[in-house]
This record gives sequence, structure tokens and C-alpha cells, in this order.
Amino acid sequence: MKTGIVGCGMVGSTSAFALVMNGVGREVVLVDQNRDRAKAEANDIQHAVPFSHPLSVRAGDYADLAGCSVVVIAAGVAQRPGETRLELLQRNAAVFAKVIPQIVASAPQAVLVVVSNPVDIMTHLAAHFAGLAGVPSSRVIGSGTMLDTARFRSLLGRHFDVDSQHVHGYVLGEHGDSEVLAWSQCSIAGMSLDEFANVHGTPLTDADRVEIDEHVRRAAYHIIAGKGATYYGIGSAVARIVDVLLHDQRAVLTVCCRDNGNDRFGGVTYSIPRLLGREGILASIPQPLSVGESTALDRSVAILREAILSLKLA
Repeated sequence: MKTGIVGCGMVGSTSAFALVMNGVGREVVLVDQNRDRAKAEANDIQHAVPFSHPLSVRAGDYADLAGCSVVVIAAGVAQRPGETRLELLQRNAAVFAKVIPQIVASAPQAVLVVVSNPVDIMTHLAAHFAGLAGVPSSRVIGSGTMLDTARFRSLLGRHFDVDSQHVHGYVLGEHGDSEVLAWSQCSIAGMSLDEFANVHGTPLTDADRVEIDEHVRRAAYHIIAGKGATYYGIGSAVARIVDVLLHDQRAVLTVCCRDNGNDRFGGVTYSIPRLLGREGILASIPQPLSVGESTALDRSVAILREAILSLKLA
């Protein structure tokens, strides 16, 4: 089981390290326009193999992606001082216009997993360029709000002193400022948060909710302010996605992909819980939200739609 990673910055290389630490697949190929960087990262990660799982990690070119079941895309350009969001998107569109066709030509059957930010728009771009080569949008997915969802569950678990793996709840919409915390759908042990709070004896006040919302929504800003970038959390999320795809685990994850439905969200790439398997997105699972949450999701999707339209894709 072979995985490719295109883009060997902190996110791409940490994703490769997470694959090794979790024993996901058997081979990882790193591709970067800076071949020396790709070789150095591959060598460094390969040296961790004796302490983890028996994977092969090596650097390569696009041709070396042949046979990959999954290709993770962490390529893209960083925002320049004074540069607008649209200008950044346009430059990244130019990058993807070159990168995606080369990936698809070498690994036509692979599921593409986009982690480059802004991930919703970059996933939409990847689906556009891959679609020109006949790849269905269900095989082009983005990490979406997986990390936001993990942050949400982690903070709820900390509040109630419960293992976060037993907290169920989702963050929907944009991976960004307009994302929606679906409080109404959260549960622990089959109970709503209010019910569990009563049983557990730990109140969840409005002030607690505001604080948790702030720490989920602004987490990346705080981390970037302190250390310059985020990569451990997203690297772990990538490893989880790849594991699900390689082993056809049929897991429900809040990844983003282009919605091809005929409802108000049609044509937009955003996150809701989606069923994943070897072929990519198997089903999308809309949530029965509260009125306020539904309105907030409409607003979030509208923001993404406006950004997508600004690119004027053919």
C-alpha cells in the first residue's frame, strides 16, 4: 500500500512522519520541487522506522507516484505581506494547475487528499483540475474541519474529564473563521451535553460554550503566534484519513469535497460528516441542526461560494 506526499514543508513532512508512527501503509514517496529537501526529509523519517513500523520512505519525482492508492497534496505558496486572499488564491490556482495534472497522469486511480490552505478552496481547485482528466470529485477530498472537530472534542473531553475519543460532535462548513460548531448534535454516552452535564455533575454554562468556541475557532491563530505554524495536529489527521482510505474502513469524518447536489449547497466545497472508504467519498451525511446553526452554515457556505466564484473557473 503506497502513499505519495507532494509538498515537503512542515505539514507534508509531518504527515509522512505520522504515517510512519502509526504504521499506515508500507511505502511513502515524498515529492517536492526542492528535491534536496524531499531527500533530507525522507532520510530523516526513514531513520525513525526502526523505532516504529516497517515502512519504506523515499524521495521521488511525479513518475514515482505510480501505483499510489492515495496522494496527499501539501503544496502551495504562502501569503505575502500585503497580499489579498484573492491574490493568494490566484497564485495557488496557478500552482495546482501544474501540480494536479502531473499527479493524475502518474497515479490516475489514486484518491487525492488536499491539506494546503485555504483547504476548502484548494480542494475545489484540485477537483476542478483533476476533473479535466476524468477524476470524479468523490476522489478529491480535503482535510476540511477534521482538525477543528478534533479540537472541539478535545476541549469538551477536557471540560467533562472524559476521554475525547468518547465525545461525539462535529464542526461544519468552512475550515476557517465562519466554521460552525454543531452543539445541538454533540453527545457523550448517548446523551446530549446538557443531559450528560446533569448526570456527571459538571455544568456546561453559556460562558463555557463561548470559551470553547473561541479556542476551537481561533486555535490556529494562537498556535501560529507562538510557534509560526501548525503541523502536528493536521499531520495526525492526514494519517487518519489515509488509514481509512487504504483499508476501506468506512469511517465518518468531517472532510470537505465538492457538493454536486441540487440544493442550496450545490457546487460548493465544504465540510460535513462524510462516509469514507477506499474509493473516497461514499456518502455525505447532513446534520439535523438547530435553526441558528443552520443559518450559520448557510452563511459559511455562502462565503466559500463567493471565494470559488471569484476564481472564475471555466
